[in-house]
Amino acid sequence: MPVNLDDFLVHINNGRPVHPGTELYQFMVETSNEAMRITAELNGSYHTPEQIRDLMSRLTGKVIDETFAMFPPFYTDFGKNIRFGKNVFVNSCCCFQDQGGIIIGDDALIGHHVVLATLNHDLSPARRSTVIPAPIRIGNKVWIGSNATVLQGVAIGDNAVIAAGAVVHKDVPANTVVAGVPAKMVRRIEAD
Repeated sequence: MPVNLDDFLVHINNGRPVHPGTELYQFMVETSNEAMRITAELNGSYHTPEQIRDLMSRLTGKVIDETFAMFPPFYTDFGKNIRFGKNVFVNSCCCFQDQGGIIIGDDALIGHHVVLATLNHDLSPARRSTVIPAPIRIGNKVWIGSNATVLQGVAIGDNAVIAAGAVVHKDVPANTVVAGVPAKMVRRIEAD
């Protein structure tokens, strides 16, 4: 029986690896090609905010809220496992590797050139092409600075700030600022 999107998402959202040569892997490649077609259209010319939301709805397979805003270009190699909250802003040149799942909360701000990477590879050279998923969860009112990278399996708590250029490889508590490579907490944020 051929793999469909629901089958793929159940498999990968349960953290199960995807092995090359399988129907799941082939489905991932085909969906990636669809994402490339849509992002080429998105990035190829000017679009109004409404047109951007329509293209992002096609890309994700979900209706994008009217409060969503983005400055293209935008890159993703899957598209169908991204969920945006309300009032999210994504700045230009972001790269979302979303096969493992990306959930972005309300009022989040994503800076220029941010990378969200939800896949890793098996360490064994014999199985290096196997991809291992883990989701990225970004809370409400999170600000991710330019050129930051968030790696697979990371949860970022509400109101957190990721400094420009940080590489985040472990969870970030709510109401904190993290910076550096690897990212470490540098201060707490006082609630208003």
